[in-house]
Amino acid sequence: MDDIRTMNATDETLTRRRWLILAVICLINLCAGSIYAWSVLASAAAAHFTAELGTTVTPGDLSIAFGVANAVGPIPMILGGAVNDRFGPRAVIMGGGLLIGLGLVLCGMAASPNSITLAYGGCFGLGLGLTYGACITTAIRYFPDRRGMAGGIVTAAYGMSSVLVPPVAQRLIEVVGIMNTFMVLGCVFGAVIMTGALACRRCPPDFVPVGMEQVRSARAASGKTWREMLASPIFYPMIVLLLCGALSGMMIISQAASIAKTSIGMGPAAAAAAVSVIALFNMAGRMAAGMLSDRLGRLAVLMGALVLSACGLGVLMTAGTGDDASFYLGCVLVGLSFGAFMAIYPGFTADRFGTAHASVNYGIMFCGFAAAGFGGPTLMREMQAVGMDFEACCMMALGFCAAGLMTALVCRIMMKTSEG
Repeated sequence: MDDIRTMNATDETLTRRRWLILAVICLINLCAGSIYAWSVLASAAAAHFTAELGTTVTPGDLSIAFGVANAVGPIPMILGGAVNDRFGPRAVIMGGGLLIGLGLVLCGMAASPNSITLAYGGCFGLGLGLTYGACITTAIRYFPDRRGMAGGIVTAAYGMSSVLVPPVAQRLIEVVGIMNTFMVLGCVFGAVIMTGALACRRCPPDFVPVGMEQVRSARAASGKTWREMLASPIFYPMIVLLLCGALSGMMIISQAASIAKTSIGMGPAAAAAAVSVIALFNMAGRMAAGMLSDRLGRLAVLMGALVLSACGLGVLMTAGTGDDASFYLGCVLVGLSFGAFMAIYPGFTADRFGTAHASVNYGIMFCGFAAAGFGGPTLMREMQAVGMDFEACCMMALGFCAAGLMTALVCRIMMKTSEG
């Protein structure tokens, strides 16, 4: 009886405290999401190296740093996830914050573009993977009753950086210069993340929020290991679904500004606004889809997101020169859909494979998104390089939406079969 009372008291305390932990995780993710400010930083860094080295350096020359930072993400997510699953998120997030801060500071000391690639792509990228993975899985563990909501809010905070950080970085560049801006951002973001990590305690494996006592008997920290997850037949359609959903969005999002200029005839300001519109609705889609998935089911909302993306691509295909309104509408729909996948998949993965090894499992599942992050922009560039027009590119993206819908149906059938 005493053990039950102690358990109930602990659950009541954590049920209240989890909202504070969620808020701290959002602040951490806001700092980690500073990767979205890379376009501003790269432009200024290219001008700096051009002046310093006496040879032309373009933002495109520095784009490899951004690509590497994104590509290495699953590696620290998986390795750090193993530590997080066993010991908790505090050390993982602190290590991630240290690497993020150090990576930016080293960028401020860089003497060449190659040094930027090593510092940002390597050091910052590794820190980002550690921090992001630990934050996501910690949030969904504290909210087993609202995994979609928790995933939506945390990923929305990450996406909010695309709105808040670039103008701050631009102002800093104007005042102190690009190299000092790297150092300032590194010190601030590193300090905030490492301080926030102190509040991120491990969620007890038997935690059940007040109000969910009816499932207390099933509250053990159950779940499949990564080997068991890979042996599970449903893993493969799930990761293909994530790849298809993210790939169709990445094709458009990565090239939105250039598409706005070349296909719609927008000026630089209007094209930049289109990127901001995508960012805002991407963030809104994460919050809305996460909460809806708690009520309607993960697959239902993911399928709706694919339909939404297909509609957006259809609108973009009909948008001609000067048709700014249609272009913005298409961007809104694609942004909402892309955000839905980012918000729902952490909870979706935990639903299917349990929370005991959620950090490692989601790190492996995240490889689908990492592949989309590389494949979407690359496919778009290659199609344009061989002379394919924007309409043909949209048709290709529509094909991925259709493949995603078929894969989602496979997932639904497999889920019903396993439940039956």
